[in-house]
Amino acid sequence: MSAERHTVSTLKRHPLDVRIAHWVAAVSFILLGLSGFALFFPGFFFITALFGGGETTRFLHPWIGLALVLSYLVLFVRFFSACLWKKEDTTWVLRAPDVLAGREENLPEFGKFIAGQKMYFWGMALLFVVLLVSGVIIWQAYFGSLTPIAVQRLAALTHSIFAVLAILGFIIHVHMVTWEPGTLRAMISGTVTGGWAWKHHRKWLREIVAGKN
Repeated sequence: MSAERHTVSTLKRHPLDVRIAHWVAAVSFILLGLSGFALFFPGFFFITALFGGGETTRFLHPWIGLALVLSYLVLFVRFFSACLWKKEDTTWVLRAPDVLAGREENLPEFGKFIAGQKMYFWGMALLFVVLLVSGVIIWQAYFGSLTPIAVQRLAALTHSIFAVLAILGFIIHVHMVTWEPGTLRAMISGTVTGGWAWKHHRKWLREIVAGKN
């Protein structure tokens, strides 16, 4: 049966555990961004009211961070093999003008994820590792006495810088979802149409038809 015969079908893209982990990570990230801004910038301190006040915000922030890391760990395990770099990903980068112009006919066929999604996946993984390590160092309630003040100050600066980078990455991720209409459906219902797969992830569709995925 040809891949073309599947363009009108509904395909399973993300199982329930992946979707739950994704939305836990998304909600956790937003809460971390809000609480982080409230704690770092005096002008945004009013946001702490959403969490029950400044003291409660300071208490919850690192625990929400752990929820984010654990949920992303689920995604990392599930997506690791699909996000390994392939030859077509290099071609995608080299043909960036075609990507930006939406000329998908000039791009190679892709597997489950395109190069941009893979770069986001690995970039956020690196950012979360740095944020986790620096966050633990400045977690005064449990680890404050284990490192000198100079190290804590450096960790706080590093944590802030990488948090801003993560927020920028998150904004890009949201934009990428709008770039491929139908992508959000995959993380809500877990399914996509065959036509969507044929247009954006044709190699992945062929693998499904061939029974390799």
